[in-house]
Amino acid sequence: MVCAKSQVLDEKGIKILKALAEFTEPATCKQIAEKSGVPVKSVIGKMRALVRAGYVERPEKGKYIITDQGREVIKE
Repeated sequence: MVCAKSQVLDEKGIKILKALAEFTEPATCKQIAEKSGVPVKSVIGKMRALVRAGYVERPEKGKYIITDQGREVIKE
């Protein structure tokens, strides 16, 4: 059985987190996609899992920020 953490933190998940870390304000999926190079549909699909895992927060509808836990993951 594949670890759920590895599914969330696959190549796309890491790219999304790294892109989010560069924003100083909450970002939309479109902004994240442009910065990360990950297609918008993939970003949208991945965000729910990243939020559920605690790596990303959604402070307002349609906008996301990286959490301290998310920052720790991309440092490794």
